[in-house]
Amino acid sequence: MSNTVNDKFPGGSKSRVNRAGNAVRENSANIEDYFVIEEWRAAHRAVLNTFQAILRNRTRGTDITVAQRHKRQSTIFDKLSRFPEMQLARMDDVAGCRLIFRDIESLNRFRGNFHKARFHHKRKNDPDKYNYIANPKSTGYRGIHDVYSYDVNSMAGKHLKGLLVEIQYRTEVQHAWATAVEVIGFITENQPKFEQGDDRYNHAMALASEILARAYEDKKGPFSEKSDIEVVKEFLDIDAKLNLLNMLRGLNTASTEVSANRNSILIFHESSELEVRTFRSATEALAALFELEKELPGTDIVLVKADTSEEVRFAFKNYFSDATDFIRLVEDGCEKLARQQNLWR
Repeated sequence: MSNTVNDKFPGGSKSRVNRAGNAVRENSANIEDYFVIEEWRAAHRAVLNTFQAILRNRTRGTDITVAQRHKRQSTIFDKLSRFPEMQLARMDDVAGCRLIFRDIESLNRFRGNFHKARFHHKRKNDPDKYNYIANPKSTGYRGIHDVYSYDVNSMAGKHLKGLLVEIQYRTEVQHAWATAVEVIGFITENQPKFEQGDDRYNHAMALASEILARAYEDKKGPFSEKSDIEVVKEFLDIDAKLNLLNMLRGLNTASTEVSANRNSILIFHESSELEVRTFRSATEALAALFELEKELPGTDIVLVKADTSEEVRFAFKNYFSDATDFIRLVEDGCEKLARQQNLWR
């Protein structure tokens, strides 16, 4: 029996993965291209597990929430379409770990210490490159990302060298906003996350981000030139037209409990019903994920993992149509900014 260690880059080579990605983008992909992409995508699971273990060890005994997610095939293909120049092997968020903090101070402190960590994995970006707290996106997105390149000395992991993983840092306030954006994408035909669809939804969520940044974190969002009252009045006006907060308020959060087995597939059906399937092992869950993506093309399906069911629900609130934190924060934020100007009694 051969005991040769696999030292081949997942999918064959980076150039082969890129060719497969280009074929998908050009609608000319064949069966072999899809196999290449699936092998490359599946290999990120080991990278993801390594980083989540590192992060959980460093957050043990804290109130920091840690979760991980494996990028869906449909989302990968959509991103290839949205970014025509992107090479698939360089897509840096196929494997993602998310950390959610109480406040910006604790976020910056943890991130600064993590940058000093002694391991072979290399951070690919300058510290400020993906700092969307200091420089919010026009959508209103706020948070910080770091991208690491996987690197280990072991022969067993040698073939994974160069695969990328993204670490997202968010505060609870920023996470509430991002969750609401995802929920709007599920329940309407608009995608404020990508500034697609009705511009009023995009504008409303960008204004909401500005309100949250000012009211809770002493920061500015994408409308730094506007006064507090201008931001509040503009949001309330567009909310009255869209009935946005009432629409989100009317959603029933899913009562489905996530099993303590920790490997869960969330399936968001077109009927708006959330289905949760749980698995004993990550390998079993990943195999099921690939099969479900074939069986249910176009359906939003994601494989998630966290220590407890409560952590899954918190880190992936969007899959439970849960925008309650966002609604509370925006309403209280509007009141807080208005009161500061003596316009709210």
